[in-house]
Amino acid sequence: MALVNLKEKAVSLLSTTTVALNADAQTTLFTVPAGKRCVLDSALLVAGADAGTTTVTIGQVGALTDFLGTQTLSGVNAQYDAAWLQPVPNATPVMRKSYAAGTVIQIDVGANAGGATNTLYLYGMLY
Repeated sequence: MALVNLKEKAVSLLSTTTVALNADAQTTLFTVPAGKRCVLDSALLVAGADAGTTTVTIGQVGALTDFLGTQTLSGVNAQYDAAWLQPVPNATPVMRKSYAAGTVIQIDVGANAGGATNTLYLYGMLY
């Protein structure tokens, strides 16, 4: 997990993390820095292999679905296939959490059916 080109008050890349989709587990993506709050925007998953029917959720520790509920990666069929993971806007605005300093954001792999070397780029805003 690496903090990349962090900018305040603009949606930017928060972290780049290798995520294994071949085992059911949680992987830490980002920890909100001291004195800041964070609103997540989206995540871009670039596959290292066919993700099959892998499911993932993203959220804070203890509430691993509070940013994204279950996402099935069935359309990610080969190495370098990519998927944007984000709440889908509609006529009623989608509520977004504002995470406090020290909050740990994780991805939770459920029904694993993918490879071990996938890259997840997490985007959001710090203020």
